[in-house]
Amino acid sequence: MEKLPLGVDINNLISDLRILSWEAADILIYYSQMLKNPSNKEKLIQNNNLDDPVTIADLSVNDLIIQRINQSYKNVDWDILSEENVKSGKTNCNQNGDWLWVFDPLDGTKDFIQGTGNYAMHLALNYKQSPILGVVLIPERDELWISKGAELFCENRRGLRRKINISKKSMLKDMSIVTSKNHRNETLKKL
Repeated sequence: MEKLPLGVDINNLISDLRILSWEAADILIYYSQMLKNPSNKEKLIQNNNLDDPVTIADLSVNDLIIQRINQSYKNVDWDILSEENVKSGKTNCNQNGDWLWVFDPLDGTKDFIQGTGNYAMHLALNYKQSPILGVVLIPERDELWISKGAELFCENRRGLRRKINISKKSMLKDMSIVTSKNHRNETLKKL
């Protein structure tokens, strides 16, 4: 694994990411429960763009993760590129710097709004535009996936790890592709 920024210990960083990921899960589950009441939907959606909606959940998780990373690692020279900040025009990060967090606080916003449970939070730390560390939180399935270099593990909120079966298939023609029903296009149809 690549060397981390000065003063950052990988085990402490992963521990911090666990804590803030489950805090994000609490937020996402709270708002997903609110959406079960149709009268709340209009209050929770923050824009009028049906093709690319933004909810209070997106913004709340966005603020939580950015705030926690910045508080815990004040003296670390890295930036955070967040989908929600880009959408709102609030991004002022150096995307070409050595260390960059890439973050989507709520991937699958349409599914989230539809109540399917098929949504996640994605967070990755890149070094010179290559991923070093990745986190995928799937709140509705009580899963936190963490990749550290070539190591990958999945655990639940209690920290219990589960066995992972990764396919050995390496040829695209032998693989299955899974896509969102909300993002169909010609390229995916050809695949």
